Amino acid sequence: MADEVVLLDFWPSPFGMRLRIALAEKGVKYEYKDEDLRNKSPLLLQSNTVHKKIPVLIHNGKPVCESVIALQYIDEVWTNKPLLPSDPYLRSQARFWADFVDKKIYDIGRKTWTTKGDEQEAAKKEFIDCIKLLEVELGDKPFFGGETLGFVDVTLIPFYSWFSVYEKYGNFSIAPECPKFMAWVKRCMEKESVSKSLPDQDKVCGFVAEMRKKLGVE
Repeated sequence: MADEVVLLDFWPSPFGMRLRIALAEKGVKYEYKDEDLRNKSPLLLQSNTVHKKIPVLIHNGKPVCESVIALQYIDEVWTNKPLLPSDPYLRSQARFWADFVDKKIYDIGRKTWTTKGDEQEAAKKEFIDCIKLLEVELGDKPFFGGETLGFVDVTLIPFYSWFSVYEKYGNFSIAPECPKFMAWVKRCMEKESVSKSLPDQDKVCGFVAEMRKKLGVE
């Protein structure tokens, strides 16, 4: 029986982009369902009864929730082009940095466009500091995964689609401060699995402009 794979997602979600990249990288065909998060589908509500959030990967009728967990699931089920290294120590390090990205980048990035004044300035500084830490971890490797796209790369690169948002509303520039990181972004974007999975930055900016109006931060 052929695998039935469905992805419940929302197009600007960096968390959903992770799964889009992984599925594309491994050549897995799937049905994409874009959710209206103000009017969530019955399928989403019954697939993620705890958090009721996207993304949800549904494989042969069985839902897998939370993007990093679903990413590991994809890597374990479709074993071609492994994202996690085989060495247990290296695998633990990849999970550590993926966890770092999860705990830091989204929340700090969000503050650059939802806050003002001292809080925004602090967020901008912390964001650059986090990227510089990631540059140290990257070192001289082409990718966090070494010579090939790996677990940390797939976890992190989706946030690049939001960089224009952070820079526009935070009034700062990431590239001059973090050239090594931006060179890594360029290498990732040369991969079709990445470039075709990330939305256009201008489209994300338009989405955020509407969000800011609703949040009353204009």
